[in-house]
Amino acid sequence: MHRRLLVVLVPLAVLLVAALGVPLSITVAEREMQETYVDRLNDVGRFASLADTALSTGRTEALQQELARYHELYGIPVAVIDTSGTVLLGPAAAYQRAARAEPALPGIVTAALAGARSEPSGEWAPWDDSALVVAEPVGRDSEVVGAVVTVSDLARTRNRILVRWAQLALLGLLPLVALVAVAWPVSAWVLRPVRELDAASSRISQGDLTIRADAEAGPVELRRLAESFNTMMDAVENAVQRQRAFVSDASHQLRNPLTSLRLAVESLEPHLRTTGGGHQVYEVAVDELKAMQRMLNSLQASARMESMRTASPVDLDAVLETRVDRWRALTATAGQTLTVDVPPGLRLLEPPGGLGSILDELISNALRLSDARVIEVSARAAPGDAGTTGRAGTVTDSAAGGVVTIAVRDDGQGIDASERAQALRRFWRSPRHQNVSGTGLGLAICADLVGAAGGEVRLEEGLPRPDGSGHGFAAVIALPLDPRVTSSPDAPTPSPV
Repeated sequence: MHRRLLVVLVPLAVLLVAALGVPLSITVAEREMQETYVDRLNDVGRFASLADTALSTGRTEALQQELARYHELYGIPVAVIDTSGTVLLGPAAAYQRAARAEPALPGIVTAALAGARSEPSGEWAPWDDSALVVAEPVGRDSEVVGAVVTVSDLARTRNRILVRWAQLALLGLLPLVALVAVAWPVSAWVLRPVRELDAASSRISQGDLTIRADAEAGPVELRRLAESFNTMMDAVENAVQRQRAFVSDASHQLRNPLTSLRLAVESLEPHLRTTGGGHQVYEVAVDELKAMQRMLNSLQASARMESMRTASPVDLDAVLETRVDRWRALTATAGQTLTVDVPPGLRLLEPPGGLGSILDELISNALRLSDARVIEVSARAAPGDAGTTGRAGTVTDSAAGGVVTIAVRDDGQGIDASERAQALRRFWRSPRHQNVSGTGLGLAICADLVGAAGGEVRLEEGLPRPDGSGHGFAAVIALPLDPRVTSSPDAPTPSPV
């Protein structure tokens, strides 16, 4: 409660000081200038009375001495002039120098010689350097015989005004400092739960459903929001776990009856007649049972791998070392050629379930589905601004340090550009591959696992076909570099494996 009061009261105090500060500053300047004007007006009024007596009696020595003494004490030239503007008494040289610098002086003197008391001249703003000219007629009404004129330098007055303004500004700054001193920890206290919610949302978008927000910190409203957030995530995590458990349990429970059914069907082969279509029906039934077993195995593997959501660093060299020889043997058996062009020393974040199993799936697709002659595996490192995206299209934090793109390309049939987006969906199969063994889950599972590690899978054009009729198929994996690894100018250059 006291923090809320401070948040409300301190800004109000600052606004009050700001509202009062500007009028107060203007009032200070006006009062200083008015006091100066009244002082000068009193001085010239006294000198005008003395000048009237001195000029009428011809005894001007005492007045001359007093005007000189006044100029000596205050530095303000005071002169008694006649109707023609000639200086009769006072420091003539000092008066004339000051008069030449004031364009408003002739008008004020003319008004005084006409019997009118002058109004204050010049600007009163502290940043203006004009002097204050005050003139008082000597004589009365139509018997004006001259005027007393004073030209006052307002530098000291303006300096005093600036000092007062500085004091007021400092006084107004103190509540602002107090506001910052109070608002800084209060804003940190308020925003800390918001930052934690943002970090939790980012982790959840990358597939970590176990993260929870701190529901014990911050204002009451944010604590309620954090509790609602955690409750929502509990429900989401439970639903996902139930879904995975259902897929896994259903696949496991169906495996035994399906295996028994397959054995029973296969045991019928000796009892089939040699004539008729019994053997053909028998082969179709066995093929369908095999396809169902592959489907159940894929679903169970998908549920098992999706339960692992932690990406871990791995050396790409170590992954390839355990698999390249087997890939070469498989491609050689199929009459195909495998080339591997991967620079050494790449360390990246491995998707859940292992990077090797994902590459095995991509190589298997190229062997079974493409009718390719050449399969190429390549990898390159790229800067972090390459725009690697994770789940929901968000750029991952790890990708800020760089990404590694691993491409499996072939020069086979490929698929149309319109089919590439559908190829990452579960159970989708190209019409050309309906008679080829498969479940349509491989690419979809690979894309999901790579996305869980903060990367993405793209389908692109592959290598040019030998007959020049187009391009084959390419699956490109983009994964973040290990954030603990920094690039070096002495890094090795790419070389074929």
